[in-house]
Formats: sequence, structure tokens, C-alpha cells
Amino acid sequence: MASPTTEPAEPEAGKVGRRRFLTYLVAAPTLTVATKLTADAVAPATANAVVPTLPQPAEILDLGDVLTLSCAPTAGMLVLEMTPDGRARLQLPRAEVGQGITTATAMLVAEELDLPLDRVDVVLSDARTELLFNQLTGGSNTMRSLYDPVRATAATARARMVAAAGAQWGTDASRLSTRDGAVWAPDGRSAGYGVLAGPASRTDLTTGTIAPKAESAHTLVGTPTSRKDARAMVTGKQVYTLDLDVPGANPVMVRRPPSINGTVQKVNNEAAVRAMPGIIDIAVVPTGVAVMAETFGQALDGKNALDVTWGPGTVDGEDNESIKKKLRGAALPFVVPPLLTQYVDGEFDFAFASHAPMESNSAVADVREDSATIWAGLKSPIVAKQTIAQELGLPENKVTVHVQQGGGSFGRRLFFDAALEAAHISKAMKKPVRLMWSRIDDMRHGRARAASFHRIRATFALGQVLTFEHRVASVETDWSHGLGEILTAFAAKLPVGGNLSFAQTVFLLTVKSPYNFGVTTQLLNEVPLKFHTSAWRSVYSANTRGAEEIMVDEIAAKLGKDPVAFRREFIKEERQRAVLDKVAELGEWGKKMPAGFAQGVAVHGEYKSYTACLVELDARDPKHPRVTKATIAVDVGKPVNPRGIQAQMLGGLTDAISTTLTAGLHIDKGLPLEGSYSQFHYARQKNSPTDVQVHVMPATGDDIGGAGELGLPAPVGAIANAYARATGIKPRSFPITFPVDFDPFPR
Repeated sequence: MASPTTEPAEPEAGKVGRRRFLTYLVAAPTLTVATKLTADAVAPATANAVVPTLPQPAEILDLGDVLTLSCAPTAGMLVLEMTPDGRARLQLPRAEVGQGITTATAMLVAEELDLPLDRVDVVLSDARTELLFNQLTGGSNTMRSLYDPVRATAATARARMVAAAGAQWGTDASRLSTRDGAVWAPDGRSAGYGVLAGPASRTDLTTGTIAPKAESAHTLVGTPTSRKDARAMVTGKQVYTLDLDVPGANPVMVRRPPSINGTVQKVNNEAAVRAMPGIIDIAVVPTGVAVMAETFGQALDGKNALDVTWGPGTVDGEDNESIKKKLRGAALPFVVPPLLTQYVDGEFDFAFASHAPMESNSAVADVREDSATIWAGLKSPIVAKQTIAQELGLPENKVTVHVQQGGGSFGRRLFFDAALEAAHISKAMKKPVRLMWSRIDDMRHGRARAASFHRIRATFALGQVLTFEHRVASVETDWSHGLGEILTAFAAKLPVGGNLSFAQTVFLLTVKSPYNFGVTTQLLNEVPLKFHTSAWRSVYSANTRGAEEIMVDEIAAKLGKDPVAFRREFIKEERQRAVLDKVAELGEWGKKMPAGFAQGVAVHGEYKSYTACLVELDARDPKHPRVTKATIAVDVGKPVNPRGIQAQMLGGLTDAISTTLTAGLHIDKGLPLEGSYSQFHYARQKNSPTDVQVHVMPATGDDIGGAGELGLPAPVGAIANAYARATGIKPRSFPITFPVDFDPFPR
């Protein structure tokens, strides 16, 4: 069998190989589709069949495929240790930030080793430069890229245990079996893995053919399983970055500029602040003025007392209205004029949104003259290590980066700004540091989902959709955390046109329409405003597909069709139709609702997975709507841990409730006004439905699909559609309820 990265020398006529296809995407700033767009080309001869849509880029090769291909050269470099006490210890080259991957990978190891799950430990690997691209956590890719390598690694360990036992007993290995962490002989003899770990490590041991178990023999994988770290998290025993006891590392906080990317010109009262109780040191660093103290409270007091003269930032003149104006001007034009057919147009605005993880940005750093050690929750630790080494002027092999479990991310921890900042501070102060960003800092100077504007036009005739055009204009999303390197490396290392090409590539490899809507185009244009942005959960899909699902309801209404029936008719994939049917059944689509209440439905497919969401909304007060019930169906191909998938869908639902109804950032003079959870109106318990059902579909094929990003776009559309049906108001700006109902914190 050819290697996954092997490209046929001559693809079949009319086909494009995956690598060459990716090359086209990265090299071109937009996707160009040449087709005949006259009336006879788009109008169906009859109204009996949908107008088919050509395959879109993400249906041929998605971002998860690219990430998996990038992992292939080093996929066999996993580290699994069998300890003398009979435990298995997997070093996971990914970041656990709450998504449950340590439990899911532990299940794979336990399954292959016939070892109880509570005897499998999964620890996060330090930054390993030799893994190349195989240590980036994102794109819903962990289980897709590690499913086979983890199974193969564990199967190898099991085979070596069996071979070691066979050698000791003089018994053919084929006659031996494993269960409960031991190798068993037909005569009842057994040897635990702890006893066999030493003999199994011998280099001259012969194992014969090694293969993972048949999936039909799985007894743990595919079974709903609670997280291994759940008790530690809810009892406060889970160790996060600032729980570490690093000798000599004192608390540090940073006084930051009053606008994004402002600079320090002068510290006017350094001596007075140094004289405050508990203050140990003060240093100017690229991001502001750092204050070290005996306690975080004293560091906070010190940094708040600083009087600093600041230089300008990069977006000082921007506010929500100026950004909206720029985005509307940047939206690419439609191709199809609505001259010969009926049409539906829609325009949508989405505000900036904070990642807002529960654990604010933090890091510990110990920088010496000839070495540096960093601890932080990091999803791209290799790039972090390389960047820190470069900025400190140290050789890469003199920088050690320890990956800690993170208290949430949603894309935030793709960036390592806290780790880099802590390294700068430690170097400047010549002391180890424990850096914590305040919640205000994390909201205002942290990363955010970029604001975006969407213009959509659909044309239709004879009951069929003929064209569907979606133009997205977004504030630039920063891709400098390492994903860009992967994209260029797997596009034959071609030079690319800056950030725009990265953005276009990610957009085209993730966003796709699930419908046969004739000639379909989805194009992105980004405005280079230098805010602090990052991929936010579901990246471009949350807003893009959310807006499209709103339009689908409006097209259905124009054609006089029921929203579910209309979707069933036009959906391309049977798996997508199946999850829609399931939510319509479980959620009792079409039932009679009281005045002011309504149902809404939407679907989404991404990363080889499919989902549908049906919500019920109470909008008797249109300014304070509330989701009262949600039904979700999800198909991820082969579910490793259905309970973990349910949790991912619940998280996506909560993110959608938040950003669709109440949560966004107001920009004023180049800085978000929001500075706390009391101001950034993310959903609380009272905003969450008490009735939620998540149905995980049984295995539907050989592919492992992604789950982390999947759960957000469909609820965005479903909630907006329910709001429109309940109130008669077409939502066009999100969040729907978005007042400045608070007094902003001082800058």
C-alpha cells in the first residue's frame, strides 16, 4: 500500500491529486470557477430534480486531511511506556484543553492492551521538534490523526508482552491470550505486564506480525465513558500552569497599553511603585510593563498604580461602526445578476467574540543565560519553542517547553503569547516568573474571533435553487501560530501571497454547503486590521454556515416549503439527511407551539462528520429570547467515546446560544470595552436549556470524523431561525441583543 503522502506520478485523466489540489488552493488568492451562467445553463428543464452542485474543495480535501497528511511522516514516533507496576503511560503529542482527548486516547490504549482503563495514564508531551508538524492541536484532528498510530503503538506493546511470555514459557505466542493486564497460557498460567515489561524490551525479541484488533472485537472503544480527569477538575486537584511549584518563580502581572499593540514610551513613577508593599521588580517588555511581587494581589496593585506614557497602537481609530463600514466595502461582488430569475438576498454582521476560556492566559518561565524552561498550556508548542529560542537568542536545544493541561481554549491556546511574554520578563528580570493575565487583560488584549460581514444571494426558478453565492468579508485572522507552515509545506513549499492565502486556504478547506443549490460559490476577503485575532471554535464555519442556514429557511419560505422538507430535498449526503431526520423525529418537528415560541432547525457537515440541531425558543420578549429545548444528532463516522462527543455538542450549543443571542465585543478607540464575564455576556446556567438530547449515530463507515468544531454552526442557524419564526423579525446582526449595558473598566 502506498504511503499516505505518496502522490501518483500521473493522476487519472480529469482528476487532480490531493497534494496538487492543495497547491492550487494555497497559490491562488481566490477559488475561480468557470461555468456557463446563462439562463439555459442554470434553469432546470423540469422541476422534478434538484440542480446538482459540483464538489467543493472541502469535499475533496478538508483541513483535517491536510493535518493528518502532515502527521504521517512522524506518526510512528509515539512513546508508550509499560511500567513495572503494570501501568501503561502514553506521551500524547497534543494539548488537552477540556476536549477529552486524554480519555479517548487512553481508551484506545486500554482496548489494544486488554488493560483496565484506570491503569492507563496519558501525559502531555513536551515540545518535540523532531515531530515536525505532528504536535499542533486544532482542526478537530486529534482523533483523526492519532486513531491508527495509537492503536498500532499499543498493539506493538501487546505483541511484545505476548512474545516475552512465550519465550519465558517455551510456548508458541499464537497460543497465548491477554486480559486484565496480563498474558495468559492455555494451562492457566499468567504473567502481568509489569513483570513482562523488562523482558519485552529486549531488542532480539521476535514478535511476528503485529496488527491492531479488529474493530468488531472492541469492547471499550465506542462505549460511553466518563472522563478520567473529571473528578480532579471538579475537586480542584487538577494541576494547571499556575498550580506548579517552580522554585523562585514569583507572581507577575503586566500593565498593558490602552489600545491594541500600543507601546511603552516612558514609565513615569517607577520609583514610587517599587516602594509599594511586596513589589520585587519592574521591567519594560515588548507588551507593556511587568511587575513582580510576593503575591498576585500585590502585583495587581503595582501594575494598576503605574503611570505610563504610551505610544499609539495599530487600530486606535477603529470602532464597531468603522469596522462594519470597511467590511461591507471589502465584500467581493456577486457573479450572477438577479435579472432572469427570482432571488433572495441577505446581509449579516457578526461581532468580534472573545475566546474567554475559564483559565486566563498564564505561563511560568525560568530563563538563564544559557537555557530556558517554559511551562504553559500550548496547542502549538514546537513553534512556541522555536520562537522563544529565536527571541531569546538561544539555541533551540537549550529551550525546554513543558505542555500543561489548559483550562479551556476554543482556539485561544494556538497562540503562545503568554509563554513568550513570560520568557521576555524572566530574561529582563533575571528571575523565574509566574505570569498571570487578569480577566480584563484576557478579554481586551487576548485573542478574539474576527468580526465579519456576509452577503448571500440565491436565485431560483420552477421550485429549484439555481445559484447560491456567499461573499464573506472578515477582519484578518492571524495564522502565524504554525498552521501556515503546514499548509505551505504540503503545497510543495510554494511561496504564497501572505496571510490572505492562508485564510483562503483554511476557508476553502473547511467551509462547504451541504446542499445541491446549482452553481455554488463561497468566497472570503479579509481586511488587514491588526487586531489580536485567532481561530475561534469552528473558525469560519460558525458565521458562514450559520448565515447560510438562515438563508435556507428564507428560500424555503419563498418556495412555500417546510424548512425540514426543503432541506431533505436538497441535501447532498445521505448521512447529512439521516441526522436531520433524527432530530426532526426526536425533537417533534412541526408540533404546535404557543404564541412567542417557535422551533428552528439547521444542519452542518465538516471534517467528515455531520450534525443537525433543532431548538425550541421562547421569544415572548424579543430582547431577551431563551432557548428552552435542544435536540442534536451527530454522526462522526466511528465514535471512540460517545460521551465525549455528546459533551462536544453541548459545548457547541452553549457557544452558539452565547454568540447568537448576547455575547460579543464592542470596539471603542481600538480596544474592546468588555473586560469581564459580567460584561461579555456568555450564556449562564439560566440561559441554558434544561432539556437537551444529543443522539450519537452508530458507526457509519471507515472514517473517523472530527467533533470539536462540528457542534457550533448548526445551532447558530437553528437559534436564529427559531427567533425569526417566533418574532417575525429576520435576524441580521449578531449577537441579536448587544447593548453596552455596563460601565467599562478604565483603560
